[in-house]
Amino acid sequence: MKLVVAIGGASGAPYAKRLLDFLAAEGPAQGVAVDLVFTETGKQVWKQEIGAEPSYPFTTWKNRDFTAPFASGSAQYDGMVVVPCSAGAMARIAYGVSMDLVGRAADVMLKERRRLLLCLRETPISLVHARAMAQVIEAGAFVMPAAPSFYSNPKDIGELVDTVVSRLLDRLGIPNDLMRRWEGLSPRSRAEPAED
Repeated sequence: MKLVVAIGGASGAPYAKRLLDFLAAEGPAQGVAVDLVFTETGKQVWKQEIGAEPSYPFTTWKNRDFTAPFASGSAQYDGMVVVPCSAGAMARIAYGVSMDLVGRAADVMLKERRRLLLCLRETPISLVHARAMAQVIEAGAFVMPAAPSFYSNPKDIGELVDTVVSRLLDRLGIPNDLMRRWEGLSPRSRAEPAED
């Protein structure tokens, strides 16, 4: 699998870091090759939230470098994740505004009917955002809000982050065990509370 990971400028760099850490450790054994691109704001947010320069064994592209192979559909990349994804980036992608490599790569994923995941990190959602979200979903993307789950009783922020990253990996078809899967409630837990 050939995958593009784009680091956008919304808050949420821990989601991106965890995804990249997983792909660096597990990707090669699963046949996953990663190309990485940071937006300018994505680099700034990473430094603010992570506190260290990113260092990964992936081919890394500048966001203005349209010579990247995934800027063309003929390169046949399998998917792309924008994590975190701002509402502004989602709107530009929804309406085909490809002024940089991230936008162009997302445009390619949509036109080639490849998997595109947008890990949206924005709240509240305005009507403009909602309409762009509907547009990009209709075009074939998955909008995956960075909304962690709590049923696994996460013990720290890392485990909360894992619940989101695990779902991104699931949608890409990459096996992982980052989170405890929902198995339903035990019969005892399902019992109706006694009525007064």
